[in-house]
Amino acid sequence: MDKHTDNNLKETLTLLGAGQATNYPKEYDPSVLEYFNNSHEGRDYWVQFNCPEFTSLCPITGQPDFAEIVISYIPDVRMVESKSLKLYLFSFRNHGAFHESCVNLILDDLVQLMDPKYIEVTGLFTARGGISIHPYTNYGRSGTKYEQLAEQRLFNRKG
Repeated sequence: MDKHTDNNLKETLTLLGAGQATNYPKEYDPSVLEYFNNSHEGRDYWVQFNCPEFTSLCPITGQPDFAEIVISYIPDVRMVESKSLKLYLFSFRNHGAFHESCVNLILDDLVQLMDPKYIEVTGLFTARGGISIHPYTNYGRSGTKYEQLAEQRLFNRKG
């Protein structure tokens, strides 16, 4: 059997599959996130997701906020399944949170799901009132070179 295939994925990933209707969450819901095992465990490499249609609500005014969310990570054992990530990000549509809270919540939920070696989340929020906000957060596993990478990328970041 090819080590890069997993015949059990159909049984473990519940959101993928032809012929089933997609149930979009109406409220913030990290429970929709699913993962699969990394078939290249032991090798460092980057995975990046771009979500150019992210929306959330201002917690004060209730007005919609629009952003591109960029998630980059170095996986360890578990990787986030992309359709579940899409549904998770969609669940912010009616969620009231400031931009900075959104990116930190996304980071926390993905760290809890995957326990990656390294991860970063950037929110490129569209200007409202003449000001755009681009919050960035990251995480590197404590006590490893990835913790040093997180510090380096945070403090050398050019906005």
